[in-house]
Amino acid sequence: MKNSNKSNRPQVHAPQNPIKFHSLSRKIVNQFCLFTLVISAVWGMFCFILMYNIEDEFIEREVRQEAQFLQQGYDQDKSWSVPRVGYMTLYFSKSTLPDDIKQRYITEPNRKEFSGEDGRHYHLLALPKSENIYLVAEVSEMLLVRPFTKGILKLMLITGLILVLLAFVIAWKIGRKTAMPLKQLADLVNGVAPEHIPDKFAQQFPNNEIGILAQTLETAMTRINQSLIREKCFTRDVSHELRTPVSIIKNAVEVYRNQHPADVNNPVINRISQASTQMEQTVTTLLTLAREEHTEVDKKHIKILPLIEQSIIDQNHLINKKPIQVEVNDNCNVEVYAQSGMLTVLLDNLIGNAFQYTQQGMVTIEMQENTLIVADTGPGIESSISGNITEPAVKGSQSTGYGFGLSIVKRLCEHQGWLLTLSSERGTKISITLK
Repeated sequence: MKNSNKSNRPQVHAPQNPIKFHSLSRKIVNQFCLFTLVISAVWGMFCFILMYNIEDEFIEREVRQEAQFLQQGYDQDKSWSVPRVGYMTLYFSKSTLPDDIKQRYITEPNRKEFSGEDGRHYHLLALPKSENIYLVAEVSEMLLVRPFTKGILKLMLITGLILVLLAFVIAWKIGRKTAMPLKQLADLVNGVAPEHIPDKFAQQFPNNEIGILAQTLETAMTRINQSLIREKCFTRDVSHELRTPVSIIKNAVEVYRNQHPADVNNPVINRISQASTQMEQTVTTLLTLAREEHTEVDKKHIKILPLIEQSIIDQNHLINKKPIQVEVNDNCNVEVYAQSGMLTVLLDNLIGNAFQYTQQGMVTIEMQENTLIVADTGPGIESSISGNITEPAVKGSQSTGYGFGLSIVKRLCEHQGWLLTLSSERGTKISITLK
């Protein structure tokens, strides 16, 4: 068990709260509606910008054609004619431009489109062949998109909401159809013991990925159920085979004491009696762990100090002729809420390991609030081994390199929801928080 002096502080925690799961069909609906909303917004924005650009391009084309016509007339007659359409006007200097656009054009000479007061809208084109000649079109009466911007946006919003509602209905049907078999499968296997799972339940699911998952679960559940049946039979047989010799030993001790009343304090007989009682408690604990009997019936408030003292007496043979001092702190004289048998097995294994692997120095036992601490001055535990101690136990797993005693301690802590903390620096210190 103890091989080196490496430091580590691993922990085994009590079972955590159940994980909260989310509805798959609801997630499909949410994602589908969000996708539709985004697509609708992008498409609406694209259409809105496209309408603006088409309208501007139409006006710009009209302005360019009129400017070309006026320029050709000037080239022929050397005089500027009046624009053919009433909403266009020629200006022969920047200072004569309309007040709505004059200052902004001076500061932004490359700008072609301007908004004015009272809803007026202008397009300006500087004639390329003539300097300081500007053709300005006041196109507020020609605009089709801008006057109806609010109406268009409102229509797009209503259309988007209708599309989202339609997407919700479609997604709800798709999600329901997709997730229903999964929900049925989850309800079938969730929290149900393997032996209670219906036979050949995978046949009721469709021949797709869900059916493959159901078939895999059915195969796994069948194997687990077969393993559980074998384990129950083994547990029943072991219970009988182990309890019978223990009962014979205890009865033999009683017969001996009845026949030899003067030899009531015989240390050998006392040792046999204590060992048989300890063996009986160990068998009961191991069977409880194997059956995973999580019960509160046998738990009660008990004094832990007498159990510690009795365990020290029972394990005393492990420190015979060793220069070891055992110190039990006064704070151990408290009550804890636990099963007496399991607490006895826990103490026997912790104290027994400390006695067995400590060659000299001190073994200290104390209680800090609700935490039992057993510390020794032995060589410590190798980090790779102590890491195995803190890993969750697999049903039916055995101890691997750190002793059967700590394997039982580990299983007990997981079974009872106790917190196991192990540190190995100068010796080994094991803390058990009795929740």
